[in-house]
Amino acid sequence: MKPAVFTGEHYITGDVACAEGAIAAGCKFFGAYPITPATEIAEHMAERLPDVGGTFIQMEDEIAAIASILGAAWTGAKSMTATSGPGFSLMMENLGLGVCTETPCVIVNVQRTGPSTGLPTQTGQGDMMQARWGSHGDYELIALAPSSPQDCFYQTIRAFNLSEKYRVPVLIMADEIVGHMSEKVVIPDASKIKLVDRPKPTGRKDRFKLYEPGPNGVAPMPSIGDGYNIHVTGLTHDERGYPAMTVEAQEEMMTRIKGKIQNNLDDIIETESYRMEDADIVIVSYGISVRTGLAAVDQARALGYKAGLLRLVTVWPFPEAMIREIAGRVKGFVTVEINLGQIHYEVERCAGGKAKALLVGSAGGKIIHPDKVLECIQKEFSL
Repeated sequence: MKPAVFTGEHYITGDVACAEGAIAAGCKFFGAYPITPATEIAEHMAERLPDVGGTFIQMEDEIAAIASILGAAWTGAKSMTATSGPGFSLMMENLGLGVCTETPCVIVNVQRTGPSTGLPTQTGQGDMMQARWGSHGDYELIALAPSSPQDCFYQTIRAFNLSEKYRVPVLIMADEIVGHMSEKVVIPDASKIKLVDRPKPTGRKDRFKLYEPGPNGVAPMPSIGDGYNIHVTGLTHDERGYPAMTVEAQEEMMTRIKGKIQNNLDDIIETESYRMEDADIVIVSYGISVRTGLAAVDQARALGYKAGLLRLVTVWPFPEAMIREIAGRVKGFVTVEINLGQIHYEVERCAGGKAKALLVGSAGGKIIHPDKVLECIQKEFSL
């Protein structure tokens, strides 16, 4: 057995850092189907997992890939898959199954330009709304957006911890540039990495209810084979896990699924700020577009504009309260993203007319140049 944590300094890609983060987080099962630009995650997991007592399976397609990690999670394993664009679309039905059955797992989407086959080898951030609303029905989940290879390592660990803590699928919404760029990644000693494991049931097994929530709204989760009565279904179900075809059961189930996220927003939502202390123009970005935003802030400051950056580390659930609070004290927002306005519209909605909400976006294929952001600021805001 080789060590699960490769402590030290490494020069690796974001995809490899994501794989190393998963293994450091305790991932023991990876099921996936190769697709650009996420294949390198699968390749690295195929090489590393057997060395740490884990299992890698290349499935026949992305539908089977996400189904495999749901099944693995119910055996007690921390599980993950990785995909991009078209593969992510194929996973949407089973993503809903994971939400409904409250199954902890991690799904990585290294975004490329779409729709359809699009530009397979070039970057995009056009799957952000699909991440939130891609499956049918009403539900809640968590989506994180790493902005560097180092961040890929840490956010993958955080994704597993959030998934285990709240029994929910967690999405890592990376992008091709972050996935393929190589930078220094510092991996700490295993003793410095905080890990979270799913809550386990205690007490009499004959009185156990599979979906009876604990104090934080999350139900303890046994593994198949632990001796508990386990019935897992995508149908509306009661606290025992049995199908219950009533309006009341649907209300109770959805209150639990949404409540465990909405009642813990302070723990789940993470953002980072740069030069925001006195900012009256706020650049909002995530993923690789954060680098565009950082450069644009410094350029705007050099010209006398009070610009700052708000980085969305957690994109879903969206930091609505924070945007609303900021909107009351700034001139406006400039959202920078490699799509035609998906998160921009969320910023605009939350700004509620109190501040301007502008977009610097693109149809995809390359990073947005900071000059475009600066042009927008000079055109729309006065000194």
